[in-house]
Amino acid sequence: MQSLQDKASEWSGVQTSDAFAIDETNLFQKLGLQTFINLSTNFYNRVYDDEEEWFRSIFASSKKEDAIQNQYEFFVQRMGGPPMYSQRRGHPALIARHRPFPVTHQAAERWLHHMQQALDSTADIDDESKVKVMNFFRHTAYFLVAGNELKNQNQQTPCKHATGNQQPSKNF
Repeated sequence: MQSLQDKASEWSGVQTSDAFAIDETNLFQKLGLQTFINLSTNFYNRVYDDEEEWFRSIFASSKKEDAIQNQYEFFVQRMGGPPMYSQRRGHPALIARHRPFPVTHQAAERWLHHMQQALDSTADIDDESKVKVMNFFRHTAYFLVAGNELKNQNQQTPCKHATGNQQPSKNF
């Protein structure tokens, strides 16, 4: 059976080693808190203004301000900063937290489209850091797609047990 990490690499086109190149540098120290707040704000402004209703509907049950805070706190924590997310919300458990949402290949690509635009238009992020974070985002998006597909398989065959709570990080 192919692991979620292997599927994420296959579907995203990003090798696990490239996805976790973010661990080679403390990007929180390099970029700072405000950069992650700006990135998440920029991203969610795009998401909530998306012209595709099917995509906007994924986020309809969340307040934009809460989504921004959750995302930048997770990014800060994952990129070498203080454990803001875990202190407020507990373990990130990405697959479990995204379980209610339709995390499909199409949704991942739309999410990545907005994230690339947000990265490109957020000041203070150098090109090398953009590549590292985008590789991590691309791999993680498809890690969540793989987790979603595993969940759907388990719902169809309830006698099989699998761990859908693997994390796309050694740190969590």
